[in-house]
Amino acid sequence: MTKNTGFICDESYFWHDTGNGALFMLPGGWIESDGHAENPATKRRFKNLMERSGLMKHLTQIAPRSATVEDIELFHGRDYINKVKELSDIGHGDAGELALVGKGSYEIALLSAGGAITAVEDVVAGKVDNAYALTRPPGHHAEENLGMGFCLFNNVAIAAKYARKHLGIEKVLVLDWDVHHGNGTESAFYDDPNVLFISLHQDRNFPPERGMVEDIGTGKGEGYNINIPLPAGTGNAGYMYALKEIVGPIADQFKPDLVLISAGQDAGLFDPLARMMVTAEGFRQMAQFMLDVAEKHCGGKFVACHEGGYSTAYVPFCSHAIVEAMSGIKTEVEDPFAQALHTIPTDELFDIQKEYVDKVKEIQSKYWNFQSVTL
Repeated sequence: MTKNTGFICDESYFWHDTGNGALFMLPGGWIESDGHAENPATKRRFKNLMERSGLMKHLTQIAPRSATVEDIELFHGRDYINKVKELSDIGHGDAGELALVGKGSYEIALLSAGGAITAVEDVVAGKVDNAYALTRPPGHHAEENLGMGFCLFNNVAIAAKYARKHLGIEKVLVLDWDVHHGNGTESAFYDDPNVLFISLHQDRNFPPERGMVEDIGTGKGEGYNINIPLPAGTGNAGYMYALKEIVGPIADQFKPDLVLISAGQDAGLFDPLARMMVTAEGFRQMAQFMLDVAEKHCGGKFVACHEGGYSTAYVPFCSHAIVEAMSGIKTEVEDPFAQALHTIPTDELFDIQKEYVDKVKEIQSKYWNFQSVTL
């Protein structure tokens, strides 16, 4: 069954300038400088692939609006917002930890956060069934007063707070499947029982000391923060085991009014900043699972916001598969690496992966019932 899937992008997203990567990728200056890991290529190639495949013509194009300062203040402090603007006006600087700002990055970041808000507005209003926001810069690492990990403003956290404040949404499920822990989004809702935050990430990758299974929320939010760290080498089977064993049962009990995905495709097999083994088909399966969650609990209200993903060769195919699942349209595009991957055990669940997930279930069983999965 096909869906009316919205697609949000803006040319300026590709103009956010992170420099040549010398400070991050090549400390010491021993070899010729390379492009920064968070450069426009993966996102532009994803967009181009959708145009080449014909998928784009089936999507509803939505122009993003710029977020207002008041929108950004739903999570970030005014001093931090001003800092990003000052660095942007100067033309260079770091807004925190590995959060590089170039000329005009402030305005682009406002449009990126606004893209996430626009996607949520149109889905909640029923203008589209679901939406994919190809936003840049990404957002999930950005803390209230600190940029981090290529992120300036936390797009998903702002959109979730906006939905609750302005759109009549009571409960939001945020699933972050970016391979790096969504620390900023976790911080935004750590004491909030109305936003269920679940992060699937490579154990002890980035940021250091974040994303631990014992971090369960605080106060009224205790039990509503679920970290699912997975061991390096986890592929499709391990991710789907986590979704079926943990995310599905918890969603059944939480009953969200809106599902947001921090869609970082850096758990892909070829990503240079991670060591996971998810394939394009794996991302399709993950998206379909969460689409089913949204269909069951909130009339299909589902928004995916692009986060990380640094393989210029593979991110386009992984992201394309997600949008195919969202739209219900299968194009002629096939994973060009599938034949070469057939000997790699991406679809095999290993004991160590199961143990990681089962540990989360054990800790979270104080708050949630894992006896059955009804999806």
